[in-house]
Amino acid sequence: MTKEDFQNALQNIEPSALREVFIEVPAVRWTEIGGLESVKQELIEAVEWPLKYPEAFEAIHIKPPKGVLLYGPPGTGKTLLAKAIATESEANFISIKGPELLSKYVGESEKAIRETFRKARQAAPTIIFFDEIDSIVPARISGFDSGVTERVVSQFLTEIDGLEELKNVVIIAATNRPEMVDPALLRPGRFDRLIYIRPPDLKDKEKIFKIHLTDIAIIP
Repeated sequence: MTKEDFQNALQNIEPSALREVFIEVPAVRWTEIGGLESVKQELIEAVEWPLKYPEAFEAIHIKPPKGVLLYGPPGTGKTLLAKAIATESEANFISIKGPELLSKYVGESEKAIRETFRKARQAAPTIIFFDEIDSIVPARISGFDSGVTERVVSQFLTEIDGLEELKNVVIIAATNRPEMVDPALLRPGRFDRLIYIRPPDLKDKEKIFKIHLTDIAIIP
């Protein structure tokens, strides 16, 4: 293989905001997360039950939330919670960091969003986890938008509202700055459930330490 081969290959590669959408099956259990019992219960009711028992929800004509927003200070376990609910729901998991979707090339960010949702539908039941959601769908401020933000936010909302139904696909997003998220995302039928993830209190910290010390031999 020569230098010319590499140059020819580079010329044929299209710019992309996201090279590949990876589907994973996490192995994080509730027992590995110390504390946050009320948060776990909310996620079980909003995500796990609808994904595991969709027929039951259809039978009683209840539409579960399409999206759940986890918000709170950094380092409080938002990503770990998203992985755990995917494990407990026996669902596939697609994890996207907000900045990964953004591209300087026109149309590439929207294309990456479409591809993410397409893969999720194919692999359903699926949980899509968008970390740093405020970087993908920031609040649109009149007069300060180049047009890129408008297109990306519109594409994201189109996928949620979609002509193609999000059957057995749940969106979980996380942010440290909920005030920076576009209000349109928080309307009914989109992100119906907002869950605050607080810092651990003393009891939570004790449970966290116990989990991490389980397999460590301690010399008396």
